[in-house]
Amino acid sequence: MTPSATAAPAAADDVTAAVLAGRDVTLDGDTVVTVPAGKTTYNGVFRGEGTLTVRGSGTLILTKDSDFTLPKSRQRQAVRTQGGNHPYVTTANPDPPAITVERGATLQYGNGGTTGLIGHFPYNTPAFRLNQDNIRVDGTLRLSLTSAYNLGTISGSGLITQPRFLWGTWDISGTHPFSGVIDNGTQANAGRPEYATSLPNMRKVLNQGTWTVDTPLGQTVTQRMDFYQREYGSDINVQSRPGSKVVLTGQYSWSNQGGDTNPSLSDPALNWTPARKNINKRGTNIKGANVQWGDGTTNKIFMPGTAETVYINLLAARSRSLLTFNYNGPVTLGAPIGGGVFHDTLSTPGAGDIVIKGTQGNDVTFAAVQYYNGSTTVEKGAVLRLGSGKSGGDGGLYTKGDLYKVVNNGSLVLRNTTKPLSLSRISGSGSLTQSGAATTTLTSGVTYSGTTTVTKGTLALDGASLARSKGIRLTSPGARLDVRRASGGVLNLSSSLSGKGKVVGAVTNTGTGKVSGGVTVTGDYTQGAGGQLTVKDRALKVGGALRLGGRLVVEPASATAAASSTAAASSKTVTVIDHTGKAKTKGTFKGLKENAKVKVGRTEYRISYRGGDGNDVVLTTGKNTASPSATTRAAPQASGAAPKSATTQNASNESSVPLAWWVAAAVLGGLIALMVPVSRRRRTGRKGGRHAA
Repeated sequence: MTPSATAAPAAADDVTAAVLAGRDVTLDGDTVVTVPAGKTTYNGVFRGEGTLTVRGSGTLILTKDSDFTLPKSRQRQAVRTQGGNHPYVTTANPDPPAITVERGATLQYGNGGTTGLIGHFPYNTPAFRLNQDNIRVDGTLRLSLTSAYNLGTISGSGLITQPRFLWGTWDISGTHPFSGVIDNGTQANAGRPEYATSLPNMRKVLNQGTWTVDTPLGQTVTQRMDFYQREYGSDINVQSRPGSKVVLTGQYSWSNQGGDTNPSLSDPALNWTPARKNINKRGTNIKGANVQWGDGTTNKIFMPGTAETVYINLLAARSRSLLTFNYNGPVTLGAPIGGGVFHDTLSTPGAGDIVIKGTQGNDVTFAAVQYYNGSTTVEKGAVLRLGSGKSGGDGGLYTKGDLYKVVNNGSLVLRNTTKPLSLSRISGSGSLTQSGAATTTLTSGVTYSGTTTVTKGTLALDGASLARSKGIRLTSPGARLDVRRASGGVLNLSSSLSGKGKVVGAVTNTGTGKVSGGVTVTGDYTQGAGGQLTVKDRALKVGGALRLGGRLVVEPASATAAASSTAAASSKTVTVIDHTGKAKTKGTFKGLKENAKVKVGRTEYRISYRGGDGNDVVLTTGKNTASPSATTRAAPQASGAAPKSATTQNASNESSVPLAWWVAAAVLGGLIALMVPVSRRRRTGRKGGRHAA
């Protein structure tokens, strides 16, 4: 039940005169003090049974500890200690407030010493003293104490403030309905092994000291409020027990406006901008804890900033630390995660691991080179981007850590603009995409099975292999895959290779690999009996030696382009392989010897391995030939043999290349030609040079 309180009733005992005179007050029911403007220092004590309401416009300063309770008829609070050998305290059905601070008034506990607290402590709680006297703060409660203290359950919507440099410690135990602002000047324990802390309605914390979150064994603690800081030296320390977790769903920002009661930041970009004297320097120390930023319902990252404005330390205490990112949209981490002491975060590597949770939309960018020594896991459905793709936003991982590895079951995107990346030990079922101008080099231990895509820049292999990647895509003319130092010195293709980019080095397609035209191979290209080359509207370009075997598949371009080609010259040449190497082409495609017939739809070609300058593989025809029927003739198959692909030639010197889509098009009567040459060459008056004939 949520504690509730109202202003003291009209019949309340007014003890203002006694308080102003400094006399002790014995409560016998509801009591009210009206504090005049300015400061009133009270050296007496409150005792008895009843409630105390502080109203007025001034500040009442208590210098001695007071002890009173609610009348027994109003007490209902149930306190339990559970957890066996690891005891922790829970509070159910809290009492109504014994103390109320009305709006406009200020109650101050202490005057810079160890006394001045109102409290009653009947509970035998472990390792801390639980206060029975709950308090409602709609005005201001100032905690000017150097001791360790507990306020009981707090409620209201005002301000609770602790001056800086007092080094008192406030234990915030249990669940609190307080919806105001806490100004933490020195130290607040928002959770300990002996209790969990929940502040579900809290608006903000102005953190100008140390905010410590801990948990009992096996418990999850979630804190949703935003944190703000405006003084150099503040931090958030997170600890947890085995089986426990701390979830932080707000944001830790700098504050440049709003004062104590409503701290805020005029422009979110200022979190990323250093301010004078380092006052925009926020930090978090994760001490052997399991911490999660976000709960899958926000994409407001907990620590926005750069290495100049924030620090993040993963430390080992009872165990290594774990930090999980759980957002529903894109977030950017602009600072390195290290393991140093406070601001000196890069003095030693962080002792922990990182997880990008597989929540829909979770897209995390590391725009700084990280410095933790453990693993990075990208769950299925999540994205991790190394580098923001913008100047000054290059990222990376610390690959020298003894526990370093990348388990990628989602998407790993590499997009540095200037700083080269080097990665190793990448496993999982996810994809890898190179999309930055800076080169990424993959070294040993690369076993991921997802698609490899290069959209921009260079992906280089140095002792690595892409043998388990289910496909390689070079999607733009500027995309490069450098395999000169790959495992075995060659790209041993076992899946597919397609696109418009360039493989720098040699390719061996001897297994079940499939290569598509449009790719350039600067070195040797070898295709064995199990390989396949598919050509549609671009030729495969090879700069080294060419050795052929396996299958050739010729596919048409679009119907519109195919139809327009029928009105062109009667002689057509399709370049299958543009071979610029000096050595003669060796071998032939399966069933396609020199000058063999290849029928594609209604067009009959002959293949030559000595086309162009004498080394190109081309298909040439003199005139279009009519097909004998609406479907393309296929060679007979042996009984029980599997049917051949509609786009794969039959193993005979007069092979057809049937096109699966031609059958449907012929039925509709919508197409009259099925093939656009990859490269059409016409005779000119020029002599010499490649492709002059």
